[in-house]
Amino acid sequence: MTRIADPQINFADIEFLTQGVELDPILKRMSGFLDYQPQIFERVRQDLQRGLKKPDTGRTAMPPTQVLRSLILMRVKNWDYRELSERIADGYTLRRFTGFYSQRVPKHDAFHRAFNKLRPQTLQALNDLVLKAAIDLGLEDGKRLRVDTTVTETDIHHPTDNTLLWDVVRVLTRLIGRLGGLVPKGIEGFTNRTRSARRRMQEIQRMTARQRHDQQQDKYRQLIGITQQVVHNARGVLEKTKDQCAVDPVDDIIIGELRRKIDHYCQLGARVIDQSRRRVLKGEQVPTDEKIYSIFETHTDLIKRGKIQKPIEFGHKIFLAESACGLITQYRVLEGNPSDHVHVKPSLERHQETFGWAPAWYSSDRGFFSAENIKACPQVKLVCIPQRGGKRTSQREAFEKSPEFKKGQRFRAGIEGRISVLFRGRGMKRCLAEGRERFELLIGAAVLANNLMIIAHLLNQTEKRHRRAA
Repeated sequence: MTRIADPQINFADIEFLTQGVELDPILKRMSGFLDYQPQIFERVRQDLQRGLKKPDTGRTAMPPTQVLRSLILMRVKNWDYRELSERIADGYTLRRFTGFYSQRVPKHDAFHRAFNKLRPQTLQALNDLVLKAAIDLGLEDGKRLRVDTTVTETDIHHPTDNTLLWDVVRVLTRLIGRLGGLVPKGIEGFTNRTRSARRRMQEIQRMTARQRHDQQQDKYRQLIGITQQVVHNARGVLEKTKDQCAVDPVDDIIIGELRRKIDHYCQLGARVIDQSRRRVLKGEQVPTDEKIYSIFETHTDLIKRGKIQKPIEFGHKIFLAESACGLITQYRVLEGNPSDHVHVKPSLERHQETFGWAPAWYSSDRGFFSAENIKACPQVKLVCIPQRGGKRTSQREAFEKSPEFKKGQRFRAGIEGRISVLFRGRGMKRCLAEGRERFELLIGAAVLANNLMIIAHLLNQTEKRHRRAA
């Protein structure tokens, strides 16, 4: 598809611009800021053309400006794809912000395909370019830094061994049913065991504590046997249909994709069976890195942060670093559940690389404390990290009771509000997209939308001060 950098304006667009449509002050400032950052759209264009043999030929697709502006708007308003398409089509101001003007707005699936072409590395680079532009404009000096970690959940149900086994049975049965409708000779020898598997799963779910002690192993043994039979039969179906081809070439492609999915879920089913047998029947404690928490989002991590309301969370841990103005200067999607104290030194090195100097204040909660981290901040004037555990020395106790330390802790509390805004306003609480790459894409888009809104707010404040001075 042809991705035009700047689509040619037509007479209808000129008429649209003469209607006197005024944008919201924040959107207007964001639009003006983006207009002066052409390198941002160039990176988006490279991602949109990735994988195309002849990107300059074919029907015209959404240009990079419309794709990126629509993605930002989607995260600013926390809309889904359908609502995004409908709101842009119905609103003059949103048409102007996204650059559609009087043109036809694509359907929701076109936005979905365009956004999925973007890579997490591109969003990281865009955030770096936006931060650099804010520094060049004098909006951020990097004198104070506060850091914290949070968890963004993946879109899975609470994982238990019986529900995971049930997921394997129902998904494999459904896929083989679709395959049987496309293969010319049909499929023989595969027994539908979804009814018996569902019954065993529900019986386990409804057990009382006493029933679990007496009957759980027998029910699990039956459910594991059913799942093992389904996985074995599914592999037999793959062996029988490996040489069968459909008459229609499109059906042949669909058959190949279904076979790939069946093989994928057979491998996951074998892991779930092994995990359930070890945990329930043998009483082993399976290591966390060997567990699987969802056959749909296999990248999901189990996170324990000691929270009373949510002792266990399923998703990924996110590291965030915020400046005094509210700009998120660093963000990372972490692997597993690492301790918070390992992020202090890398975050200081990254801050010095971005701004050219170390922050005067570095504030965090007690999870980031370690003696090595306190020694690793010689250039920081105020290292505001409360001691975690152990008996405080008199010098340390006096320091944590000082007005400067308390002021630094009040500054640290601001990042909790930023996390709340990202969760409620930018859709970062739960990722509904599938796969690790789209998960990271959501985090990057939420951070980008936040930073652009902060920059727009700061620019508006600067303009007001200049007007008052004049």
